[in-house]
Amino acid sequence: MQVVAFWVLAVGAVAGGVAVFVVDSMARATFALLVSFLCVGGTLSLIELQYLGVLVVLMMIMEMLIMAVFMIMYMMNPAGLMPMTMVHNPRGAAAVAGSVFAGLAAGVFLTPWPDRRGTPPPDPTRALGEAIMGPKMLVMMVIGVAILATMIASVVLATHRGRYDRHGDELRERRPADPGGGGA
Repeated sequence: MQVVAFWVLAVGAVAGGVAVFVVDSMARATFALLVSFLCVGGTLSLIELQYLGVLVVLMMIMEMLIMAVFMIMYMMNPAGLMPMTMVHNPRGAAAVAGSVFAGLAAGVFLTPWPDRRGTPPPDPTRALGEAIMGPKMLVMMVIGVAILATMIASVVLATHRGRYDRHGDELRERRPADPGGGGA
């Protein structure tokens, strides 16, 4: 069962990553990336790293939500649903990606890796969690509240005129009452 779940999550992660470059809108690419990261978080949970898995899932959900909010606020086509290419300068990007991959692969084989010192802790996940979050828990909680307040304020500022403002209380106005015209 665990092997099947691993392969399902692995294929889902790769498919989501590929979909980021195949779909033709920012919103779809955002959600494809979210699916990919959710699958990675599930894979981490399968290999007994539940803390990191949950951390990846929570972080990626928040990041993708922030990305979606800023897309709605600043893009010419709200939510990025109009078709657009997600690949810019494909030859240059392929050359840079290939060079970086070759450099990192060479670094794996050329780096003198240190020998292990000491013994691993009895619960590596707990030790890693305390190393990452332990002394910084208050800071992370304050930052979390600040990010949430920023997202709510961004949505309120971006959508100060809702559909009821534009089409009336009963939504019966066929033409929106926009001050600038053009559906804005």
